[in-house]
Amino acid sequence: MRVIVQRSKESSVEVNNKIIGQINKGMVILVGFTVGDNEEIIQKMIKKILNLRIYDDEVGIMNKSILEVGGEILSISQFTLYADTKKGNRPSYMAALNGQDAQVLYDKFNALLKEQIKVETGIFGTDMTVKITNDGPITIALEV
Repeated sequence: MRVIVQRSKESSVEVNNKIIGQINKGMVILVGFTVGDNEEIIQKMIKKILNLRIYDDEVGIMNKSILEVGGEILSISQFTLYADTKKGNRPSYMAALNGQDAQVLYDKFNALLKEQIKVETGIFGTDMTVKITNDGPITIALEV
């Protein structure tokens, strides 16, 4: 499982020019799955995301988590996180989990995340426009 975390001032996701998910201060997370990912891995990733200290404390040091600052999450499925570009210029996505299994894990991931924080999502497998106002900019790659 791979996740790209971007600290965000505000962000949204659109499908067919209609906003379907929107957050204020928080994180945009781009989420990808591979063979072998399961609920145990999802739980570890959720713990890492929710406790990642990328928000400033009272003295301007990144020392607070999204939970401590009352942030929100915009979760976007992103199979392209498993792109392999070692051969040629056309990425291979063989390492990405097949769509049917990935959607089950993505739905489970979001459901478990929603138990602890406000989460907005895109639509799995759909062409989306994601608008991110990256704060910092802070972008971190996570893998469990």
